[in-house]
Amino acid sequence: MKKLLTIVLFLTFGVTQAQLQEGNFMLGADLGNGLVSPASSGLFGLNVGLNDGAGWNVGVSPKAGYMMSDNFMLGAIVNLGFSKANEDASEVFVYGVQALTRFYVSPSEVNLEGDVPAGQFFLETNAGLAGVNQSGDASTNGFAFGFGPGYSYFLTDSVALDASVKYNGLVGAGSDNYQNSLGINLGIQIFLPRSSAEEAINDFD
Repeated sequence: MKKLLTIVLFLTFGVTQAQLQEGNFMLGADLGNGLVSPASSGLFGLNVGLNDGAGWNVGVSPKAGYMMSDNFMLGAIVNLGFSKANEDASEVFVYGVQALTRFYVSPSEVNLEGDVPAGQFFLETNAGLAGVNQSGDASTNGFAFGFGPGYSYFLTDSVALDASVKYNGLVGAGSDNYQNSLGINLGIQIFLPRSSAEEAINDFD
């Protein structure tokens, strides 16, 4: 237990040298399920109704990646979500496992250095298997994809807050063959050098 706590604190506060360089890792999560959800009306995929009979929806999308080269990341994302518009409405379950890519661009490369906070622009794409299943209504299971721009604001050298706008599509079998949406995503990511990740894994073992 002590080793596990040490690793968590290390990953959260102790990494100061991680950059968007080849060989580094990214671990984090986005708020929201990251997919089309026909019953979801909440911003960022979250909506918790407090009034009597109100609906709610919640989602989270953990992700992990490896910097294949400077500023280019290849990874994976898992989509999980559940929503219910109100007490009498049908339930919606969202799932997905997708490949993920990111290409980072510094503000200086697009002549915006000094005009935006410290951070990096990025273009993110994802593609894989996913499904949106609404009981008694439209459901689609098949191929999901998404793409769009975003910005990572670095709180430290290794911790960044993300915001992105992405087009999401889902095509496949079901009562609805194609669903799509334009979504806003928020997330937090932790970057760490390969040597630090290996050391943390060895300590855990």
